[in-house]
Amino acid sequence: MSRSASASTTELPHVVIIGAGFGGLEAAKTLQNAPVRVTLIDRNNYHKFQPLLYEVAMAGLEPDDIAHNVRNIFQGNETVHFQLGTVTSVDTDAQLVQLKGSAPVAYDYLIGAAGAVSTDFGIPGVKKHAFPLKNVPDAVNLRNHILRQFERYDRKRDQAGPEALNFVIVGGGPTGVEMAGALVELFDTMDEDFAEFHPREHARCVLLEMEEDLLPPYEQPQRDYTRRVLEERGVEVLTSTAVDRVDEEAVRLDDGSTIPTETLIWAAGVKASPVADMFEVEQARDGRVIVQRDLCVPGYPEVFAIGDMAAIDGEEGYEPQLAQVALQSGRHAAEQIRRDVQGKTREAFSYSNYGQMATIGRNAAVAELAGGIAFRGVFAWLIWVFIHIAKLVGFRNRASALVNWAYNYFTYSRSARLILDVVPIDDDIPMEVEEVDEHVQERLKEVKAEVA
Repeated sequence: MSRSASASTTELPHVVIIGAGFGGLEAAKTLQNAPVRVTLIDRNNYHKFQPLLYEVAMAGLEPDDIAHNVRNIFQGNETVHFQLGTVTSVDTDAQLVQLKGSAPVAYDYLIGAAGAVSTDFGIPGVKKHAFPLKNVPDAVNLRNHILRQFERYDRKRDQAGPEALNFVIVGGGPTGVEMAGALVELFDTMDEDFAEFHPREHARCVLLEMEEDLLPPYEQPQRDYTRRVLEERGVEVLTSTAVDRVDEEAVRLDDGSTIPTETLIWAAGVKASPVADMFEVEQARDGRVIVQRDLCVPGYPEVFAIGDMAAIDGEEGYEPQLAQVALQSGRHAAEQIRRDVQGKTREAFSYSNYGQMATIGRNAAVAELAGGIAFRGVFAWLIWVFIHIAKLVGFRNRASALVNWAYNYFTYSRSARLILDVVPIDDDIPMEVEEVDEHVQERLKEVKAEVA
């Protein structure tokens, strides 16, 4: 039991979970029938299936295909309660979570599951000019921008420079690879939309990776296959290439060359959510909270960190920031709280690696499963589709995503080609009034330019 749990034997221990991502949601589900009270806090009222954000950005799926209302998930459950709010600080000594505009929330146990945010590695211009992809507004904002680039080009082809339809993706991991594959498929779809020019002939997709190969964690045959398929489909793959700085209309590379572009998609890396800093404990270089074997924070046995926010010791350094790690660590942290309540001894966390997979586009994917089993091609793609459909939260989301994917597959189209303006929202730090005003001013400039 925690140090300041209620002395009353009639009041159940209060567990507060920060973040309704994979880890936080799994922890809440594990505790929904335990003898505790659970408050799940998130600044959004939905759980997003982050691996498919790129499908929203590339007009393959709608936002509500991959997002599900959190209250609906726990509807009818008396143990888990959801609270919409932005965490501004955590007082681990007083055991309080401070929320923006709301009363603080006291806890007996705390699970930090706020995930990760994009990192620019200190490269000048990335924060200002690049498009990240960590939340639903990011995905919709990127989709708007890409579709608008084609509309602008259609209106002013004589004035458009090469930067207009040059799309640069930085990061050759699964997100970058999946984004590149989906983007060139979107080019094909756009060919049917415009009668005056052919987007497939004018648009350019460049994928940059600083390592020697794409998908660095995969075995060499999978890396070679991935590169070959992308290049056959029209993606320009540049490996052993790093970004030096980013301007408004160009990406400057470390070898001195320049790629003109107005669209830089940043899929190069992540760091722990700023919520990790609020714990004021030892952190790894990427901001993750260093935890003990049972996933609690050293010196605070009632505080746990899980998923992308936690630096969990593994066989080869810290465990990777993957959905499976988040799910398993969320389940484990919840089980340790249950064991505490039952008076049992805690257990050490052990991660079970079930493998990894990435799609390259239609009928092409790579998969490496536990036991050294590897697939690539159509079979790997079918496995990828089946698993991602199954992992979506809610029957409606699974059915909708399946229907949309089937439609896209058989019509060779990407159906969600709508321009819907949204104000970008950071998952962890609230947007101040000045920032909103700056966004509005920038949007007004775009509108004036379009009218001109």
